[in-house]
Amino acid sequence: MRRMSIRVTGRTGAQGACGSRHVFFGVAPQKALCMSAAGTVVDGKSEGRKGAQGTAGRKRGVDGRVRSFEEIPHTGRNSWVNLLKFRREDNFKQLHKHMERTFNALGPIYREHVGTHRSVNIMLPSDIGELFLAEGLYPERMTLQPWATHRETRQHSKGVFLKNGEEWRADRLLLNKELMMSAAAKRFLPLLDEVAGDFCQMLQARVESEGRGKEGKRSLTIDPSQDLFRFALEASCHVLYGERIGLFSSSPSQESQKFIWAVEQMLATTPPLLYLPHRLLLCIGAPQWTRHATAWDHIFSHAEARIQRAYQRLSSSQGRGSETGAAGGQYIGVLGQLMEKGQLSLDLIKANITELMAGGVDTTAVPLQFTLFELGRNPEVQERVRQQVRTSWAQAGGDPQKALQGAPLLSGTIKEVLRLYPVGITVQRMPIRDIVLQNYHVPAGTMVQVCLYPLGRSTEVFEDPQRFDPTRWSRSREEGQRGEGSAFRSLAFGFGARQCVGKRIAENEMQLFLMHILLSFHIGVTSTEDIKTTYTLILQPETPPRITFSKL
Repeated sequence: MRRMSIRVTGRTGAQGACGSRHVFFGVAPQKALCMSAAGTVVDGKSEGRKGAQGTAGRKRGVDGRVRSFEEIPHTGRNSWVNLLKFRREDNFKQLHKHMERTFNALGPIYREHVGTHRSVNIMLPSDIGELFLAEGLYPERMTLQPWATHRETRQHSKGVFLKNGEEWRADRLLLNKELMMSAAAKRFLPLLDEVAGDFCQMLQARVESEGRGKEGKRSLTIDPSQDLFRFALEASCHVLYGERIGLFSSSPSQESQKFIWAVEQMLATTPPLLYLPHRLLLCIGAPQWTRHATAWDHIFSHAEARIQRAYQRLSSSQGRGSETGAAGGQYIGVLGQLMEKGQLSLDLIKANITELMAGGVDTTAVPLQFTLFELGRNPEVQERVRQQVRTSWAQAGGDPQKALQGAPLLSGTIKEVLRLYPVGITVQRMPIRDIVLQNYHVPAGTMVQVCLYPLGRSTEVFEDPQRFDPTRWSRSREEGQRGEGSAFRSLAFGFGARQCVGKRIAENEMQLFLMHILLSFHIGVTSTEDIKTTYTLILQPETPPRITFSKL
């Protein structure tokens, strides 16, 4: 999936992108969390143990031995009781907060067993580094079984997001050439820049016609969430399919609006299904499963129509004897490149492009909501980034790659937003050998989750973590942070061979959007209060923030 910013995959297949990007299960919060002899928790308060914020060191018994897996602190032994509590307290939607509370209560590692799911959860960079060293040549993550079941029942091929092993690696290496390499990014950067520029022109016209104030200096306060979804979909289609779909017009197509709805429905219906027997739900026609499958059907239908048009364009171009496969040598999009090279079957191309599309809308549109909000309530940071962008833009001569390279605060801003508001709240790995985490033995094949929300807000990992500070990601400050596990502090796109296959698209798309916005508008907010967040397979605002755009 593009930016699979949602990072999970299955044993029946393997995952890819991002996305991001990461993610999807936890355990029921309990008033009295259970622990081993290493400590106890009573009514949510720890006795005999410091919380995660004060326990960076490894836990050792009095004899200094490595403790057993069973001694890892846990959140309750009865998985079905855990699941019932989890559902009753509606903590599907607050999983990130549950994880943060549990680390604070139990320390930097804990076990959980909810329904049929088991995991060991960690949050410190030093432990993440140990996990990375044990991921092997074919890294595995958690299976998103509802997605896999949909592919199997509809007889669709699976993309890299739902593959594992040698088959995953072979497909992933081919996709990397079109999505992850520097040469590939250089080809699709102008397409993203074009969409970002057009969005700003559309917004400028809207501010001028609907805004308040003097002509040429008007401002407009709106909920931009739907506009951001349209931007992300327009950008995704341009890069993946090589075509624009006209979403910035006054009346966007019903087809595109339906696609956005389908992605949101798919994301919202996934978490509850992770704990339930999918085949049984399928057999009895359960409404929950039907809504999920219907959403995926719409996503595949949208992708199928776009792929057919791209195939016809490519066939027509080749029929005219084009050697490049595109008129005038113009970039024809990721889909066209994959078709032209013919190294993946059409079914596999379709599967991967569909996953990239499904993972490429909300997982960039939602972080952009948080970005606008944080810059709006931190005007001094906003101005610092703007000044760097202006200087870089003036020197780049219209080259988007040079403009981004000259404005590293754009990258720092996106990193900082994803630190505080990770799209996917976990990254999973199943180590191929036994490892030791926090001096506890963790057997090979155990599902280990890196919990990104607590990581990003930990005082053990970040100085003043509640402060929005893009400069913390500057090269000089990063070098000052070097130490055990320091490379594993920014993991919104995952790590290693299984990091988000759509990472480069997502990063550049968000940075170019921000660059054009800052060149055109001052950003303000109607409230500086912290945003309340909710989890629906991705982390998003409970209520989208209202943003004021004032023409510069």
